[in-house]
Amino acid sequence: MSISITNQSTNEALLSQQELRESNARSYPRRIPIAIQKAEGAIITDMNGKEYIDCLAGAGTLALGHNHEVVHEAIQQVLADRIPLHTLDLTTPVKEAFVDELFASLPANFAQKAKVQFCGPTGGDAIEAALKLVKTATGNRTILSFQGGYHGSTHGTLSISGTTSPKARIHALVPDTHFLPYPYEYRCPFGIGEGGHEAISTYIENLLDDPESGIVKPAGIVVEVVQGEGGSVPAPIAWLKELRRITKERQIPLIIDEVQTGIGRTGKMFAFQHADIEPDVLVLSKAIGGSLPLSVVVYDKALDQWEPGAHIGTFRGNQLAMATGKATLSFVKEHALDAHAHDLGIYMQMQLKAIQSDSFSIGDVRGRGLMIGVEIIDWSKPANKIGTHPGNGELAKVIQQECFKRGVILEVGGRHGAVIRLLPPLILSQAQADDVLERFKEAVKAAEAKWVTR
Repeated sequence: MSISITNQSTNEALLSQQELRESNARSYPRRIPIAIQKAEGAIITDMNGKEYIDCLAGAGTLALGHNHEVVHEAIQQVLADRIPLHTLDLTTPVKEAFVDELFASLPANFAQKAKVQFCGPTGGDAIEAALKLVKTATGNRTILSFQGGYHGSTHGTLSISGTTSPKARIHALVPDTHFLPYPYEYRCPFGIGEGGHEAISTYIENLLDDPESGIVKPAGIVVEVVQGEGGSVPAPIAWLKELRRITKERQIPLIIDEVQTGIGRTGKMFAFQHADIEPDVLVLSKAIGGSLPLSVVVYDKALDQWEPGAHIGTFRGNQLAMATGKATLSFVKEHALDAHAHDLGIYMQMQLKAIQSDSFSIGDVRGRGLMIGVEIIDWSKPANKIGTHPGNGELAKVIQQECFKRGVILEVGGRHGAVIRLLPPLILSQAQADDVLERFKEAVKAAEAKWVTR
């Protein structure tokens, strides 16, 4: 049965209806004012028939883009086999096949000692589970997180996220949470710039060993290998190796949040593989469900100290998502989409840096794989001692709007909303990437012209 679309079903009509009926907390429609009629691959068509190249991809969820054939086939097979769609944590052949594929995708040493916990269908719930896991296993209560990190919007995950604005009106967040500096070299917290990660490593090691640090031994340290909402900030490989050494020597569980970076996004199947390290706890969601809701925690079985029912959730048995997740994992590996993301990401960053050289508003281009950030600055304000000008969130929004006019959907994030973020599907073609880059170049020029004459 098809959904009826009337002549009144325009972008404007549906957006007006949405505004009347949906919560004031809705966010994306305010910056991306469309109603979607259909989507395929990296292309979205709105209700007015205009096409857009999607460089948001469900905030990184749609590794294979919209309505990929293997995703459709997986859904149809589950329906044809009459597999129950909802099983709590009861198992099925679909679930076991998903776990087989997941473990086969992990580094062999990690997989051999791994256990998996299925969580509610969001990354935030999986992070909650990971925190409970390490607190139970260690008997400790303190969690160390990083400035600029984002781990969800539940009460617990908001407590360990760096973003401050959502916290301002939420009282009594989870105690015993402490924030460490992250090696964001363009805005180095120690004012060093390149190489500042060495000072951060020294700081963390000293904090953990100092009996007067004020922080008791933590239950775990949670980190993003590439900070997503924090502005597509990749951690230096050397720093990641040091963080793993520091935590392993002190027997502190290292939780790596790969909700957004996992499944080929950064040019490796998992972002931690760039540093040739292994986490104690790995958190996955978004792309792991093959475009449907799913989240899991994979962890060292030595931490498996919690009791039955210690972390539950009604919708942790989403069979369709397990089927589409398995299909996606298999397709990414079979077609080397992680390598494609690596190569195309390098190319796009090179082209964006060429655009930067002809722009006065682009301060930094960075990323890993197809997780790219372009930081917009206010060149009229003084730079700090390492030559970094303040971020310009208002201009970033204008650039985003100019891209939208030209048929490119992307998001802003980072400090002050000054980072334009590109998270296209991993199946993005070279021709589509060139199209995005050309439209982005035009958008930057148009936005800068408006800014100068405002």
